[in-house]
Amino acid sequence: MKSVALAIDETSPSGIAGAIARLISSGDLAPGDRLPTVRELAADLGVSPATVSHAWQALAGVGLIVSRGRSGSFVRAARTAWIPPRSRNLADQPLARLDLSTGTPDPLLLPDLGPALSRVSSRAGTASYLDSPVLPELETLLRASWPYEVEAVTVVDGAMDAISRSLDLVLRFGSRVVVETPGFPPVFDLLEHLGIERLPVELDERGIRPDSLAAALKLSPAAIVLQPRTHNPAGVSMTAERAEELARVIRSSRFAEDTVVIEDDHSGAISAVPEVSLGTFLPERVVHIRSFSKSHGPDLRIAAVGGPRALIDRLVARRLLGPGWTPRMLQRILYDLLTSANTIDQISDARRVYRGRQKALSDALAAHGYAATLPDGINLWMRVEDERAAVVQLAAAGIRVAAGTPFLTAPDGQFIRITAGLVRDDFDAVGALLAAAARA
Repeated sequence: MKSVALAIDETSPSGIAGAIARLISSGDLAPGDRLPTVRELAADLGVSPATVSHAWQALAGVGLIVSRGRSGSFVRAARTAWIPPRSRNLADQPLARLDLSTGTPDPLLLPDLGPALSRVSSRAGTASYLDSPVLPELETLLRASWPYEVEAVTVVDGAMDAISRSLDLVLRFGSRVVVETPGFPPVFDLLEHLGIERLPVELDERGIRPDSLAAALKLSPAAIVLQPRTHNPAGVSMTAERAEELARVIRSSRFAEDTVVIEDDHSGAISAVPEVSLGTFLPERVVHIRSFSKSHGPDLRIAAVGGPRALIDRLVARRLLGPGWTPRMLQRILYDLLTSANTIDQISDARRVYRGRQKALSDALAAHGYAATLPDGINLWMRVEDERAAVVQLAAAGIRVAAGTPFLTAPDGQFIRITAGLVRDDFDAVGALLAAAARA
């Protein structure tokens, strides 16, 4: 086991854990490999067994190793082959004192579904399999609140369902798609599954950089996938001025005459800024998606899609040959939630609380020497010295965060994503741990 010891330069618990994590990341330690025992490694390093034990606990806490009792500790093999590659690092991991890795809303800030459920008919049914896929009253409500005048609106089973079905309409063999970096890992996994080349574009504090988009458009992409608000993970919200500038870049590019823009407004109802869309300037080629998972409940699995009638009609026709429609019972629940004065107040309160939590955590980070721009939504994107070391060090302190690598199209610095919206108290203590991990 001397080879493992030789790879360890710093013999604190976090130093040992970080070195082992790097061996696993590089493939020098493969899934199933047996690690030295605590006493063996302690003897090789000249430290106490307790020091190595703390390192092992940190590695187990982030799911990198697993103990098998008397047989020893082993590099953990992935047990969730059905989960897309970039999401596996978040699966099958032990619970932490504070899990900030999920990207999910605080369940305590989701509206109470009880009243809406009580008002839904106890009988499920439909007059015809060819009825309109959207409840008329829900469509009227969605159109009235859409950020621009849209030709057609339908409802599907969540934001990723909407993105996938929209891409199906425009992609062909050899197509390219513009994506943000950092960006949403499931979108990257979807494009890889489809064999589609990604064209990454960079962000600044106002959204996609126009110069980066202009360069990507020279390769004639079939689509642009972007997040207009509460960007996951960057926390950026696009300004109206930037939206107009990006629309101008698209319209003026002779390589983008057929390019479709797909906007994923996944957390709009809890965003601190107004809704913005390129559809205001390019309604003929924008598909705008509004999800209610972060604001009203992830398990509702419902999102609205609006865009040119020619595209939306094709999307609806294809769904009729599969799931048919999103259950009208769910649509009635959503309609009730969107029109209930009590629920509207609850969502407004949640928006205010999330903003307050983000500010409190950003202030705590600043107090401990880490300058962070106040993000929109529930996520905080942090640059760190060593991504793996930061994740392991925080795990040792009982905090789980998401490694930044899955959110990047290519290696481009070290980052972690924190679901800041789940931090309810102890902001100074959490901020101190995060700031220290950033320097690890």
